[in-house]
Amino acid sequence: MRQVLLLNATYEPLTTLPLRRAVCLVLREKAEVVHHDTSGAVLHSAAVSIEVPSVIRLRRYVRIPFRTRVPLTRAALMRRDNFRCVYCGRRAETIDHVQPRSRGGMHVWENCVASCMPCNHSKADRLLDELGWTLTVTPGVPRGAHWRLIGVINDGDPQWAPYVTQPAA
Repeated sequence: MRQVLLLNATYEPLTTLPLRRAVCLVLREKAEVVHHDTSGAVLHSAAVSIEVPSVIRLRRYVRIPFRTRVPLTRAALMRRDNFRCVYCGRRAETIDHVQPRSRGGMHVWENCVASCMPCNHSKADRLLDELGWTLTVTPGVPRGAHWRLIGVINDGDPQWAPYVTQPAA
């Protein structure tokens, strides 16, 4: 599914959204195209032709409420782990608790990871030490104002780079 980067009126990245939703925002004049797709693809209807957008910007500023802690949801966890199994790197379909809940593990960011079905079933309710497995990255809470864009820097359109690169802290 083709994704489009959505910017706030201030050119601050908000999220990515499906091409269909982006085109609807542009046609309703709620957003404007900042960059077109590099392939030069064009969408046609009976009355209108529009170049496929890669980056769009909202015409009006949208205030994003500040949250001290990002809520743990399946979608957010998958986005944090880039939809990849942390154990083998294949496409993730499930959530796994590093320390199983049956052994006192909590349902928190620091204990949850994205996992593929085979790895999740192999691990079952065992600890990583019992299996000889290791994690390449330590799971944690997504940080920063643009946590929804995790993974976009490497996987997104190259035209997104000026908008999603994080300033050095």
